[in-house]
Parts: sequence; structure tokens; C-alpha cells
Amino acid sequence: MNYCSHCGSPVHLSIPAGDNRERHVCNQCGMIHYQNPRIIAGCLPVHGDRILLCKRAIEPRYGYWTLPAGYMENGESTEEAALRETLEEACARVELRHLYTLTSIIHVNQVQLIYLADLPEARFGSSEETLESRLFREDEIPWDQLAFTTIRNALRFYFSDRATAEPAFPLRHIALSPEQDELVLIR
Repeated sequence: MNYCSHCGSPVHLSIPAGDNRERHVCNQCGMIHYQNPRIIAGCLPVHGDRILLCKRAIEPRYGYWTLPAGYMENGESTEEAALRETLEEACARVELRHLYTLTSIIHVNQVQLIYLADLPEARFGSSEETLESRLFREDEIPWDQLAFTTIRNALRFYFSDRATAEPAFPLRHIALSPEQDELVLIR
């Protein structure tokens, strides 16, 4: 950040009084500009014994498979964002069960929320952001063609949880840092 969005004057990095982190502070009006993590919301849509995945038509990771997810917009809940993104990317209407994975992606300042969801009808498609949408059984998942570690983690948790004698799908809280591309399970 070079200029204040409030008055247009140059900004500098400093630690404001009562804070403990460097922030962009306006040289003229004193406005403190906070930069906070972005929230990504999406779904893990289940239809019978299959999962709905989307092949990305946008960067990053063009041509790789992912769960339908994207940035939350102002004025919507995380649930609404997950439903909207699933409709936008996979042309699918789902019914949310509950929050399934919460991942802090520390090195890119993101928080990803994936909801476990039911896809009542096998109706889905592609969009401007999706080359193809498809239902996959566990043995068909293109593991080496998944776009993101967070998606791989959510799918691994799902198939592991589903395989138990009495399937339960507890909230998984994960932290990813640049030093480890794999997960650190917090709880």
C-alpha cells in the first residue's frame, strides 16, 4: 500500500500506539489501514457415495480439480457464500449439513471454511470459472490433479470419517504454514 484510501496521501509502516504489529498509517490524516485475512467458503457436496468436484477454468491452478469454493462477499454469511460459490462454480444446489473443515492458511492470509453438503439431485454443470464438473467415487478422485492442499485434506478427512463403523463428521480445525504444505490438525 502506497497511498491512503481515505485522503490519498502517502502512507508509512509503523506500529500504532496500543498495537503490536506494523500497519500502514497515513502521513497526513493518521488513518490506520488494517489488512486482515480473506475468507474463502465452499462445500464438499455429497451425492450417494460420490463427491462433486470442479475443474478450474481460472488461475491459480487452471485445469486442476477442486471443491466449489471462493471468496466471501460483504453482506453475506459464510453459509450463504458457500451456497453461492457452489451454484456459481458447479451450477449445483446443495443442502448444507454443517461446517466440516476450518483451515488457517497462514502464509497467504486466508481462512477457508468448507461445509459438508448434500447434493440431493445429480444436477450440476460448468460455468465461466469451471471447465467441467463431475461426480467422483473415492477410488476415482484425481489425487495428483487436485488444485490445493486444503481440498486434498478435506477429502482425506471425509473418506476417513465415512469409513468408520458409525460415520461421524466432526469439525476439523487445521493450520497450514509455508514450512509445511501438509496439515497440522489443531483439533
